[in-house]
Amino acid sequence: MGVPKRKPSRSRQRMRRAYNSVLSLPQLGKCSQCDAPAISHRVCPACGYYKGRQVINVEVA
Repeated sequence: MGVPKRKPSRSRQRMRRAYNSVLSLPQLGKCSQCDAPAISHRVCPACGYYKGRQVINVEVA
C-alpha cells in the first residue's frame, strides 16, 4: 500500500481544507412575493418580505 514519504506542509493542508467552504454555498430559491432569487428562511433582499408579510422597507433605486 502506498504511504506518503513526507508529511504535507501546513500550507498544503490549509489549501486543501479551504476548498470545502466553497462547496457549501447557500442554495437560492424563489421569493413567493416577487419571484426574485433569495435564500430560503431569510428576508428577501429585493422586496423585504418574509412569510407573506413585509419585514423591512426596501428603497427602489
